[in-house]
Amino acid sequence: MGRIRILPDAVANKIAAGEVVERPASVVKELLENSLDAGAGSVRIEVEKGGRRLIRVVDDGCGMMRDDAMLAFERHATSKLADAGDLLAIATLGFRGEALPSIAAVSRLELITKTANEQVGTRVEIAGGKLLRCDDAASPVGTAVTVRDLFYNVPARKKFLRSEQTELAQIASLVTHHALAHPEKSFELRHEGKPLLEAPAVATPGERVFQIFGSQTFAELIELAERTATLEAPAAEGQPPEQRRFRLTGFISRPQLRKLNRNSLFIFVNRRPVRDRLILHAIAAAYHNVLPPGAYPVALLFLDCDYDEVDVNVHPAKAEVRFRHAGFVHDFIRDAVRAQLVESRPASSLPAAVMKPPQPAAELPFSDFTQAIENQSFDRPPSELEAPAGEQPPEITLRSPAAPAPRLDFGSAPIELPEQAGQVRLKIPDSHGPLPEGAWQPEAPDLAALRDLRPLGQLHNSFIVAAGADGLWIIDQHVAHERILFEHLLRQRASGSVERQQLLLPIVLELTPAQMADYERIAQELAASGFDIEPFGARALAVKAAPAALSAADIENVVFEILEIAESELRRLSLEDLRRAVAASVACRAAIKVNTPLEPAKIDWLLQALARTDCPMSCPHGRPIALRYATREILKSFHRI
Repeated sequence: MGRIRILPDAVANKIAAGEVVERPASVVKELLENSLDAGAGSVRIEVEKGGRRLIRVVDDGCGMMRDDAMLAFERHATSKLADAGDLLAIATLGFRGEALPSIAAVSRLELITKTANEQVGTRVEIAGGKLLRCDDAASPVGTAVTVRDLFYNVPARKKFLRSEQTELAQIASLVTHHALAHPEKSFELRHEGKPLLEAPAVATPGERVFQIFGSQTFAELIELAERTATLEAPAAEGQPPEQRRFRLTGFISRPQLRKLNRNSLFIFVNRRPVRDRLILHAIAAAYHNVLPPGAYPVALLFLDCDYDEVDVNVHPAKAEVRFRHAGFVHDFIRDAVRAQLVESRPASSLPAAVMKPPQPAAELPFSDFTQAIENQSFDRPPSELEAPAGEQPPEITLRSPAAPAPRLDFGSAPIELPEQAGQVRLKIPDSHGPLPEGAWQPEAPDLAALRDLRPLGQLHNSFIVAAGADGLWIIDQHVAHERILFEHLLRQRASGSVERQQLLLPIVLELTPAQMADYERIAQELAASGFDIEPFGARALAVKAAPAALSAADIENVVFEILEIAESELRRLSLEDLRRAVAASVACRAAIKVNTPLEPAKIDWLLQALARTDCPMSCPHGRPIALRYATREILKSFHRI
């Protein structure tokens, strides 16, 4: 008897389900994508026990007729593809026809659906992949899928699920991503009958961001002005080049808003949530020398392109994509984000003191829950570090932030601030509570105000204190000068005219064998950056000249700083990154030090030179340069408004 056998359908279906259904969030993902592909304008998701006991997804989409409802549970049955050529330009979220049969194989599933042309709907019930019933049912137009007892017939899979709160956070993250991608649609997520997310349809992506993350996070974001790019791609012989179009919109955070991981980067390609390494790297490159190493921004980027420019069929969970012109997409996103940072020049604000009312121990404000959502990755497999299923944390009760405390009245009339161009009206109904009509919401301050500041003096001979039309400013003199020198050095390097100083006596540096190897790899870049260095024996270097900005005492330290870049870093860094790293080291050593008294003329020069830089927000190592204490916040602190 041969050793090769064909697996029974029941076993094959469970294996296939393992590729599609990892956890409750996987079920929600597949059903939610089907709802959106069906043209739903409203989607309601209900879960119990973190999705283990119940998942119900109800939509008002086009629905299905009875024959289609039955056929949908066959393997690879889909309405979204007709032939292999369609795989080259997928315009829907789902397309493989695996979702419903895979889910039905490991759960008790009920589907109720109805089209607009039918008088009565259809109910289909399946348990463990076996059809139990198919009959008529009263139903509105649309589809409702109820999944109970997930993995009831696969106990080995069930025991690997994590805690109820962990699974719930994964579902919340997934729904949040799709709600951000489709602001024109309504989303509702309920757990044990309690609302977790209520996002009615809104007119703009900005309103949806405010709706989900609240005013505090929204105030830290900069809207990315629409950027477009066109690529001429080669066509068939004798045909003109094809025009490939790309469009980027979204929101990026000011440098002062920093995260410890990439989980606050929301990326959408043709409205599909993805975790794409190419785009993640492009965002990191855009914030290079603006954020410190190990810090990440918050970003919501929406990339739209021709469907045949991106392959979405490269990951079992459809979470990763592959671009036909990857290098072009990377540079387009990097340059667009970097250009927006340069144009907006966002300033950091001094944190205002806010008194918060005490909260019950078992309650979690909505803003904290959205932070929990950010810390979950919608496609991340369960981690061994997550709490096991047996350890249940306290139940989370979500609520909107409490209303602010009333203004204290000491008998004097409040100061009326005039309407200024830097303020806008916002009226956005959301789950955080509607903003009062006419309430003034200041826009994020920008560092264009540096040109008009009036210096008041120095604080501890380290920080410049200056007055502006919009408040009080504090500027770190060292990092401000560091940014000025950094950009000056890069401009000189680009033009091939780096100013250098010849040393009267060469500085001899003794190196380790590893440092000598590193020097040989970057010798050409050091020379182009203003250093004149020659080998001096087997393991020594003689520095004969250095950039003019450096003092003789700093030359040795700068050279060793550059050589101390780890070998792995040298392999990872591009030539441009290495060039910027050299400039950053030189600028840091050459900049004005703290505890240095400055003459008024020097302070004026420093502020004007800083205002002319491209990125006056941060030093090359990511530290903030200027902080603003807004006039409005000052007046609030003195209870004047």
